[in-house]
Amino acid sequence: MKQPLTPASLAPPFGQYSHGMKADARGVLLTSGQLGINSDGSVPDDAGEQARICFESIAAILREGGLSMANIVRLNAFVTDRRYMPAYMKARDEALADCPVKPASTLVIVSGFSRPEFVVEVEATAVY
Repeated sequence: MKQPLTPASLAPPFGQYSHGMKADARGVLLTSGQLGINSDGSVPDDAGEQARICFESIAAILREGGLSMANIVRLNAFVTDRRYMPAYMKARDEALADCPVKPASTLVIVSGFSRPEFVVEVEATAVY
């Protein structure tokens, strides 16, 4: 069971996420940071498309572990420029649209990734 935690003493979240999550769990599934790279090795130029691929990859890892996006309790995301934040947030909101309880979430602007064409990276923590 997951319980979102949003104390009345805090300003509401800026988007579709929870300030905190309390979860009863038997186990934890952690993903590595997923980059916006297609299975054929191609990398789209568009930040939103890269974010969509990141979330598709996370969903595939969760399925492999017998879980779904609804099991996520925390997302950590990284973009290389503030201008990519709206595209990332749109992809995140679409990926979590069917999740009744939104996970805790952090978005950080970083100077870069292992290859210059990458502009978004996302990692997830899920419980079961």
